[in-house]
Amino acid sequence: MKKEDNFGYKFVRDVFGPVWNFYYNAKVVGQENIPEEGSIVVVGNHIHIMDQCPAILSTKRMLHYMAKKEYFDGKFAWFFKACGCIPVNRSIHDDSAKSAAMDVLNSNYALGLFPEGTRNGLKPEKMKEVGEFCGLEFDKKQMKILKNQRTSQINFLMELVNDEAITMDEFKDNLFRCNDFMLELVDKKIISMDTYYDKIFLPFKFGAVSMASKSDSYIVPFVITGTYKFRSKDLRVRFGKAFKPGDDLEKANNKLRKVMIDLYKENIKNSGK
Repeated sequence: MKKEDNFGYKFVRDVFGPVWNFYYNAKVVGQENIPEEGSIVVVGNHIHIMDQCPAILSTKRMLHYMAKKEYFDGKFAWFFKACGCIPVNRSIHDDSAKSAAMDVLNSNYALGLFPEGTRNGLKPEKMKEVGEFCGLEFDKKQMKILKNQRTSQINFLMELVNDEAITMDEFKDNLFRCNDFMLELVDKKIISMDTYYDKIFLPFKFGAVSMASKSDSYIVPFVITGTYKFRSKDLRVRFGKAFKPGDDLEKANNKLRKVMIDLYKENIKNSGK
């Protein structure tokens, strides 16, 4: 069966898509930037298990997402399988997953992945690390709040404590409102606005630019901002213009990050926040 002719994928998209759109009420901008043919790597930030959905619903093409293999063992396993996702074992150097992804691109199809490599939210093991760092034990309510904090910002604030740019008390007092605290640090000129935006994302892995370069594919960047909730008023998805990465992977990765930061800024600007 051709990868672009998967009945299950089309069925899930056509049936699930309208329900998803109604429930989350996401505002999507720039879908026209997704090429209608040829090999492409669609890349976005990762804040929620549903982050692949806006991309899938923004093009008629079948989008093969690379997803951690744990997703194929959970309650949404049927969804990831039907969507033609490629399972990735992140505990090893998964050559079989990379080979499957390159096969998609070399067949002039569409691949989707997250350059951050993982969801940018606090997982239980990270919460434990943070608790040990600041000497706190979190209850269930606090853990629920922490879950929605960005790991990238938490990591940076921990660095600021170690560098004595902020105190441990300041860290603990603002642990559950990291984004607002970082904006306050910008106002106090402790960090720059460029640093604030850079820490919106985790460090980017080179997989996206590497595979795009090897297959001479276009990279299609997008950014998601806001919250996933019923009839959300701030969930926004913005696609940027497609570009070829070239042979200099470090330069390409830096460009990808800058483009996604700019898309993030544009989303926030247009959300009125």
